[in-house]
Amino acid sequence: MLGTNISSVRKKRGLTLSELSERTGISKSYLSNIERNLKQNPSIHVMEKIAAVLKVDLKTLLEINTEMEVKHHLDKEWMEFIYDLKQSGIEKDQIHEYKIVIDFVKWHNDNAK
Repeated sequence: MLGTNISSVRKKRGLTLSELSERTGISKSYLSNIERNLKQNPSIHVMEKIAAVLKVDLKTLLEINTEMEVKHHLDKEWMEFIYDLKQSGIEKDQIHEYKIVIDFVKWHNDNAK
């Protein structure tokens, strides 16, 4: 989420929330709400101020957010897949047997084109 990203970049820059507040002219409580994802849609003007102080362009802050959301989504899909495997009775030590089937299907699909 955007707030988590801002917090991460701020800490990498060695800034406290108070310092970011002072340098941006944005209240500490408002910044805190953004970082804790309580305020999820700050204005573009606010975002530009934060990006300028953190010395990153706005696009970078937004791309970081998108990458994290995609990663979270993929992780969730993998966890659901693993859960489905477990529910169907497949044990961890059996996974290598199913890999053979997956490799065959991949080979078949590649050669069917």
